[in-house]
Amino acid sequence: MTPRIVVLAGGVGGSKFVLGAREALRRRGIAASTDHLTVVVNTGDDLWLSGVRLQPDVDSITYALAGVNDTARGWGRQDDSERVNAELQAWGVGWPWFTLGDLDLGTHLARTGWLREGATPTGVLERMATRWDLGARLLPMTDAEVDTVVTVDDPDRGPRSMHFQEWWTRHRATLPPLAFDNPGIEAAAPAPGVAEAIAEADAVLIAPSNPVVSIGPILAVPGIRSALRQTSAPVVGVSPIIGGRVVRGMADVCLGAIGVETSAVGVAGLYGSRRDEGVLDAWLVAEEDVDAIETVEAIGLTAHARPLWMTDPTRSADIVEAALAQARV
Repeated sequence: MTPRIVVLAGGVGGSKFVLGAREALRRRGIAASTDHLTVVVNTGDDLWLSGVRLQPDVDSITYALAGVNDTARGWGRQDDSERVNAELQAWGVGWPWFTLGDLDLGTHLARTGWLREGATPTGVLERMATRWDLGARLLPMTDAEVDTVVTVDDPDRGPRSMHFQEWWTRHRATLPPLAFDNPGIEAAAPAPGVAEAIAEADAVLIAPSNPVVSIGPILAVPGIRSALRQTSAPVVGVSPIIGGRVVRGMADVCLGAIGVETSAVGVAGLYGSRRDEGVLDAWLVAEEDVDAIETVEAIGLTAHARPLWMTDPTRSADIVEAALAQARV
């Protein structure tokens, strides 16, 4: 049987995991396609900037699958230039601390044009996917604009709110966060095809992305959590915490803001077991966290320890294979 796999993902960790999912299918002799691999992508960190619509996680995963991503920086296009960005800054347009590469800006301009013509974010992604053979179907979590807003405790100005990208990129998460919100998300709906893909899947995998600002917004879209709880497919998550530390970024700061311990156990508890109103059936922890298995199983999850460092597509595929083994697929 050719499995139908759905992955919930965002960020650099999500990109690496999705590459691993495609490679895992190829190992089985399956030509990865939109029929076998669907990726539900976080759009909570999207924003309007300099008159164009940016979708950082969508683009990171698209570029990674297309093989044109900048692996050194972890974002944007490889071999990109910044001539237009410099000109924008000379005009005082945009954010001087948020760089837009020229090739990357071409994507944003194309997206914005399509949106202005009436296309939905789902339709835009469909058009983007025709340029490269991605080997997967990419779906935004929702077609609604539900950008992430961070309320911070600014020592100079007191509590104030800013877009997630300003807090993440400009301040490098150094301003203590008090809350993360996605204004309007309570009125949002899953993008067309998302709930159906989850319902028809043979396995649903939650990538080792930031649990708060990458996976959190996906689960907050009304209808997605219930779809995960109702699907007959096993739902398997992969811990983004290895040895009590985050692999990349500032997920520990995000977790601390919502009162969750930075540990494999803490994130497992955040997602919860489907037995107790959560979304998971099984949880992969890093081999460094093997001692956490007993506690994770007490939450109601099947747990196994595996090497979780995604240093290359081969090792990422190994992790996906381990997750699929937990799903018995």
